[in-house]
Amino acid sequence: MSLLEIKDLAIHFPTEEGDVRAVNGISLTVDEGKTLGLVGETGAGKTTTALGILRLVPEPGEVLSGEILYKGQDIMKLPNKEVQDIRGNEISMIFQDPMTALNPVMTVGDQVAEVILRHQNCTKTEAQGRMIEILGKVGIGSDRAGDYPHQFSGGMKQRVIIAIALACNPKLLLADEPTTALDVTIQAQVMEMINELKKELGTAMILITHDLGIVAESCDNVAIMYAGQIVEYGSLEDIFDHTSHPYTKGLFNSIPSLEKKVHRLEPIHGLMPDPANLPTGCAFHPRCPYATELCETEVPGATEVGPGHLCRCHHCGNLQKKEGVIHE
Repeated sequence: MSLLEIKDLAIHFPTEEGDVRAVNGISLTVDEGKTLGLVGETGAGKTTTALGILRLVPEPGEVLSGEILYKGQDIMKLPNKEVQDIRGNEISMIFQDPMTALNPVMTVGDQVAEVILRHQNCTKTEAQGRMIEILGKVGIGSDRAGDYPHQFSGGMKQRVIIAIALACNPKLLLADEPTTALDVTIQAQVMEMINELKKELGTAMILITHDLGIVAESCDNVAIMYAGQIVEYGSLEDIFDHTSHPYTKGLFNSIPSLEKKVHRLEPIHGLMPDPANLPTGCAFHPRCPYATELCETEVPGATEVGPGHLCRCHHCGNLQKKEGVIHE
């Protein structure tokens, strides 16, 4: 059953130089208890999408169109009071940078308890008990509840952020690159902890990342995002074993593989386009090795290349997944 359904969401930031088109008509679905990986380069619009779900898009950003259906209700049409009741309670977010997400003048225990008191019908004593319980689940002892954020390492700060996000047993967790600020040895521990808590609580999750290794271990479905659009969407098997979009192929060919022997990794040439000045036609065509004149003039629609497997490419029906480097 669908817990969250986004339909044709568009979020722009008007500026003096013109509109910054951060999100351009995306659609996706998250089922109860499942994890959707939202993958793409920096600037693709992933974080803006998550903030749009919570109605936290910073000014001057505005949602131009689309629906965000949570349990069948359009979040965009709900009164502010109802959205505040959902935010942090039924839908929580693990923010990208734990250094800036925590209040430096409040103890970590108070920051966790504050969320519980705001959303749960309980006394301060009960909130303190729940706070100690959730800190314990993320590996922080009760003796550290009275400490301040500056007394914690980066990995421990991220654990506090996870505790705050999971304090009220949310139905949907938005994890915005939860391991980016951590060293490699801690990344695996944090992701294992998130997955274990998600299973224990039955929480659905949107995992925002650029790490395809984390996606392979944690996600049921995957959405590949480029220049504010979802260019490929499908199950984990669809994306990894039946890759159809040239951008997705490029992402896979940019990372080392233990199974394929190549002389040199082939990066995706060029840079992500400026969202204030997107290319005509397919936004990926200036970097695409398969681009034709059609790609330069017409925006590709979503083609179903398999059951539930969608791809936005004029040539996706003709492209086959190749071994090794795709650039010829």
